[in-house]
Amino acid sequence: MKIKIGTRGSDLALWQANYVKQQLELIGHEVEINIIKTQGDKIQNVSFDKLEGKGFFTKEIEDDLLNKEVDLAVHSYKDLPTQFPEGLIIAGISSREDPSECLLIRRKSHDGTKPLSVKSKGIIGTSSVRRKSQLMAIRNDIEIKPLRGNVPTRVQKLKDGEYDAIMLAYAGVLRLPLELGDLFLHRIDPDYFVPAPAQGALAYQIREDNKELQAEIQKINNPYSGETVGVEREILRLFEGGCQVPIGVYCSKNEDKLNVYVSKSKSGDELSLRYHGEFDSSQNDIAINVVNKVNGLNPTSVFISKDLDNDNLFLKTLTAYGYSVQGQSLIEIKPLETELPKDKFDWIFFSSKNGVNIFFDKFPKAANKIQIGVIGEGTKSVLNELNIIPDFVGHSSDTIEVGKSFSVLSNGDTVLFPKSRNGLDNVKDQLTPETKALDFPIYETTLRSDFEIPESEILVFTSPSNVEAYLTKYQIDDNKKVLAIGNTTEKALKENGIKNIITARLPNDLGLLEAVFSI
Repeated sequence: MKIKIGTRGSDLALWQANYVKQQLELIGHEVEINIIKTQGDKIQNVSFDKLEGKGFFTKEIEDDLLNKEVDLAVHSYKDLPTQFPEGLIIAGISSREDPSECLLIRRKSHDGTKPLSVKSKGIIGTSSVRRKSQLMAIRNDIEIKPLRGNVPTRVQKLKDGEYDAIMLAYAGVLRLPLELGDLFLHRIDPDYFVPAPAQGALAYQIREDNKELQAEIQKINNPYSGETVGVEREILRLFEGGCQVPIGVYCSKNEDKLNVYVSKSKSGDELSLRYHGEFDSSQNDIAINVVNKVNGLNPTSVFISKDLDNDNLFLKTLTAYGYSVQGQSLIEIKPLETELPKDKFDWIFFSSKNGVNIFFDKFPKAANKIQIGVIGEGTKSVLNELNIIPDFVGHSSDTIEVGKSFSVLSNGDTVLFPKSRNGLDNVKDQLTPETKALDFPIYETTLRSDFEIPESEILVFTSPSNVEAYLTKYQIDDNKKVLAIGNTTEKALKENGIKNIITARLPNDLGLLEAVFSI
């Protein structure tokens, strides 16, 4: 069969078209590529959210498909509107490249101690309102400037110094032979920075009446990608979104479970609502459940057991969506009089922000040439403020799992554990027999009693000690929604008879926001 492929003329679009061409040739077809210029290619000086209509990277290609100028259109699936012209269908999709976002960063603008590794007050280029709303949540000090053009053009603008960093789909960087030179590449996990629905997948669009070609496309179709991408696209359709709407959706499959992550806001200047849900893959109503949950928010009162300043992400985001938030730490931290152990150690492992602050206040040079591990992103951020980049960062709310990961890296070494006098030993207990652990209590946690907490429908606890302090003065009724920042806090709640606890997927403000919005 002779097949004409219609595609845009950018380097990335041509890579995609040639990829499909090769697959079709392998099963015996003669294939040619026709380049078609779209509205999105012609208008380069306007941000995506200012362009009218949807499908401005696809309409002209679809017109040629309907007019039988071409037989097959190859699209970046994320660029396709959810409603197709009558007579056209998606006959299949490709295997999915990594759907993550990434930042390309100029060397002089790279700062590994900052979130996303971009220097303070850096300029990041993107014209996506979805990316802008999430970037502002993670880094409110940065400036975001519009960025248009094909991928090589964007990279050249970065090299020319117009930006400190630019954000791109990681799939495009992987697919193209880009000359990155001394640029840093920072990949961002898709469950942390939520990509566009179907990012990384190619869509194969044909005329509905072309049954012969439809049968051939099935031979190169990837049904596994189709399952997760199908959920993402259906959520987008139900939200009635497109390139102009700040909606990120990512779906991943683990055995028989589908995990869905959503980031949604009304504009690029508004902080994103974050959602995470887990579903049985056999469910056929996942998308409608997600959309109903996100659209059916019921803002209420929230108490969180930590002090909040006006710039706190948890406070700002919930307040923007109509929640009433009160924050107060129920514990006090008192440094202990200590001296460093005389034993030599290879690692220092910090399990709290307090441990970092007190340790380096007392021993500012003790970590020279010593490897450092931290329990998670929150503790890492305090180290970063001291211009220290840790060698190990935990990425789970389960401290036992963090300990297991750390034990592999520290096997056979000596590890110093600065900690609270009565702190838990979940990480230390996972070390191998060949590893030596040095307990080093440097502060003690005392429970406050001089607090009054307003009546709140949602209670968020950030440590076992805060749980203990709260329960010295208050009971927790069964009708309260109770959130824990991690597994050790969840365990403390359960030991006090509290049931139906929601535990944050990530032990930070983003994870807690997901948990609140998912109630």
